[in-house]
Amino acid sequence: MAPLASSTRELFTEAVRAVLETWPVLQIAVDNGFGGAYSQQKAEWMVDALRQYFIDNDELQQDEVEDFISDLMNNEFDTVVDDGSLPQVAQQVCEMFQQCQQDRLTEVREQIKQLIQKKSAGRAKATPAAAADESQDEAMECDGGADGASVNGAAVKEQHLPPQAASHEEEDDGWTVVRRKK
Repeated sequence: MAPLASSTRELFTEAVRAVLETWPVLQIAVDNGFGGAYSQQKAEWMVDALRQYFIDNDELQQDEVEDFISDLMNNEFDTVVDDGSLPQVAQQVCEMFQQCQQDRLTEVREQIKQLIQKKSAGRAKATPAAAADESQDEAMECDGGADGASVNGAAVKEQHLPPQAASHEEEDDGWTVVRRKK
C-alpha cells in the first residue's frame, strides 16, 4: 500500500495517542513513575515511536506490534505487561492504521472521539491487589518480590525497584518493617 499522506499520518498519530492514553497499564506506569522522572515524556515519545514503527515497516502483523509495545514498556518503564491488554492495544492500533491506509478516516475519527470520551470518564488508578484471605497477605514478602498494582483485577508488575539503603526491624506481629537509614 502507498505511504500515508501527511494529513493522514497526523490522524494516525492522534489515534495512537488516544489508544495509549486510555491504556490503563501505561497510565499506571506514568502515574507511579515507573519510567523515572521523565515518565510522562517517555509516554509521549512512545506515541511517536509506535507511529514511526508503522511507517517504517510494511504489513506489520499484530504479534509484531505486541512485541514492539512490550519491548517499549519493558525498556522504558521496567514493566512487564501480563494483564492480557497488550493484544487488544496492538489490535486497535493495527486496525486504525489499516483504516488510515484505506482512507476510512471518518471511522478513525469516530474511534478517536470514543477513546477521548472514555479517557475523560476517568483514568485507571493504581490500587493494591486485593487479597482474598490472610494467607495471601502472608505470601507477600519484601525479599525481592515484584511491586504490584491492580488494573481491573489484573496484576501489573514493575520488574526492578531502585536499590535503597534500608534497615529491617522485626515487629511483634511477625512482620518486618523496612525503613530508610538516616
